[in-house]
Amino acid sequence: MSSRVADNQISPFFTTMELDDLSRASHRASPSLGQLLKHLGDVRKEATGDGGETPAHHSLDLSDASIEPRSLPFVLSFTNLTYSVKVRRKFSLSGMFCGERSRLGAPTESEPVGGESLFTRTKTLLNDISGEAREGEILAVLGASGSGKSTLIDALANRIAKGSLKGTVSLNGEVLESRLLKVISAYVMQDDLLFPMLTVEETLMFAAEFRLPRALSKSKKKARVQALIDQLGLRNAAKTIIGDEGHRGVSGGERRRVSIGIDIIHDPIVLFLDEPTSGLDSTSAFMVVKVLQRIAQSGSIVVMSVHQPSYRILGLLDRLLFLSRGQTVYSGSPTTLPSYFAEFGHPIPESDNRTEFALDLVRELEGSPGGTKSLVEFNRTWQSMKHSNNDTSCQIACEPRHSVSLQEAISASISRGKLVSGATNNDPSPNSMVPTFANPFWIEMAVLSKRSMKNARRMPELFGIRLGAVMVTGFILATMFWNLDNTPKGVQERLGFIAFAMSTTFYTCADALPVFLQERYIFMRETAYNAYRRSSYVLSHSLVALPSLVFLSITFSALTFWAVGLDGGLSGFLFYFLIIFASFWAGSSFVTFLSGVVPHVMLGYTIVVAILAYFLLFSGFFITRDRIPGYWIWFHYMSLVKYPYEGVLQNEFQDPTKCFVRGVQIFDNTPLASVPAAMKLKLLDSMSQTLGTRITSSTCLTTGSDILQQQGVTDLSKWNCLYVTVAWGFLFRILFYFSLLLGSKNKRR
Repeated sequence: MSSRVADNQISPFFTTMELDDLSRASHRASPSLGQLLKHLGDVRKEATGDGGETPAHHSLDLSDASIEPRSLPFVLSFTNLTYSVKVRRKFSLSGMFCGERSRLGAPTESEPVGGESLFTRTKTLLNDISGEAREGEILAVLGASGSGKSTLIDALANRIAKGSLKGTVSLNGEVLESRLLKVISAYVMQDDLLFPMLTVEETLMFAAEFRLPRALSKSKKKARVQALIDQLGLRNAAKTIIGDEGHRGVSGGERRRVSIGIDIIHDPIVLFLDEPTSGLDSTSAFMVVKVLQRIAQSGSIVVMSVHQPSYRILGLLDRLLFLSRGQTVYSGSPTTLPSYFAEFGHPIPESDNRTEFALDLVRELEGSPGGTKSLVEFNRTWQSMKHSNNDTSCQIACEPRHSVSLQEAISASISRGKLVSGATNNDPSPNSMVPTFANPFWIEMAVLSKRSMKNARRMPELFGIRLGAVMVTGFILATMFWNLDNTPKGVQERLGFIAFAMSTTFYTCADALPVFLQERYIFMRETAYNAYRRSSYVLSHSLVALPSLVFLSITFSALTFWAVGLDGGLSGFLFYFLIIFASFWAGSSFVTFLSGVVPHVMLGYTIVVAILAYFLLFSGFFITRDRIPGYWIWFHYMSLVKYPYEGVLQNEFQDPTKCFVRGVQIFDNTPLASVPAAMKLKLLDSMSQTLGTRITSSTCLTTGSDILQQQGVTDLSKWNCLYVTVAWGFLFRILFYFSLLLGSKNKRR
């Protein structure tokens, strides 16, 4: 690209956003990511003329007089990284007999050695890996499938538990703490985890609202997003939804670029990427790596794994690290690959792609009896010779290297516009320079709620299906139990209706199970690097669910209360609505909690249906509380159906003046029900003489209080039942939070 473009295309956005002195210092310091994004966006438009998806590829002339080179302040070093896991042994019948015959001799390969057991063996995924990555450069980790590329990226990104990973990872000589690394780095997963119904622009805008501080105005955040869209070649797809299997959206290459964009929106110092070019065509892959090169040149460290780079991509990489079964077989510049393999005795033909030749040779050695041991040993010798030669030459010609502390380097990066997420260079320590989260929790809640509601509006069929299920169920119950009377049979029918209605409210909440399971990995990606707090997610998740629960409760209550002929009038209906709403709330919270514990949809549905069936069984409808065995009584009090069931019962039978059994109705539901009425009256006279109390055909024998006594509903008032049901909902939301806190660490063990 001509120097004229580099001189003239200066982004006005970043001169007014974070830095007051950027315009005065732009002739001396390296450009920030925002400036480069603006440069490349303008160049792409200039080259294509219409902002097309695949722009012509220009290189930024960093040798321009307006952009002077400077010393590299950031060096990410990793030393002696070793990571092992225990895997199950595979047993075969022949192997067992061979082991039996060899017990008197030397141990066989199948027998356990130190640190192993009879059923497990230790598999080493990383074996003494060392190297470094520098600011302004791309370190590419290469190797065949299963070589340990993704494992090494996870180790550097602090995605492996401390007790499992051996070795050290440091930045400028200081060991990186987990909190600091989360704020100054970003991790782009191999899978594109995005909300399918959001557009490209909306996805990046939500990322900006999460990662950029609220001190930045809305217009500045939008300008940053537009710069990213231009740089990533997404202008034509900006208004297109991401899409999924059921909704047509952007292409695979565009999805990958969006995934990168949401993680670099805050201009991180260190960027980790797990195979960002996998599944892309050659042009799209080159464009992605070209973007990564610009990010590195803006003052970042870029570490990526790549399976098999093309010749064009190889020209963009600064350092290579070849792995074979967890061991280093080459570490150095792409330019020294020919001399390295020539000294090893396998010169690279001039017509061959260097990386393809190296990977093919490594695969060939892996299949040989000795494996890659010879290449690993040669790499160690070659590295030692290279360091020895560098030390000797530096004693003669090199100037002493100025070491920059981590605190000074972060401070300098912040002053250049890096770490836009609320960073400050006034605090003395690296940990205090960068806040853990860019925004307070209420801002996070607002953004999360906005995103959830936008997703819900674009998929109305989900709520429509749930509403339809509630309406159909309410209609069937209303017509089945139409206008129940106050006879003994009517009492039994009311009990059946109330038990079924209350359990139905919980069963209809089962459709909330896939909601979080679909968002689970998006949530893990966003919270892994502190885009927002887990508590903000739980609170917003709860708030967004409330409007739909209120609407479902009103619909079900209105369909069934008057049609069935429930008692209480307007005040009775109000309580009935509240208890239905509390049931939906508790059921939704319960299912949400299970979605945080159970990782699979089908397994989750099985557990939900089974547990809800147990709740109904122990609710007190099928067997009253005083008849439940003592060793199961605890389950009765844990039943979610118990409390709304008893609350509605009390709401229905609370009137002490209302009679449900009069005179001869006492014989209903007994073998004497078919006796003629005259005979029933004679039986009443006989009972009156025996009891000494006159009983006529109009004498009230059973009131609502008697029914409640018979059903064992005596320990809580109806309002207490309502409060307990609501409390269950809050308890499960709290448990959901702890399940996210403990179960979404997103780290290997």
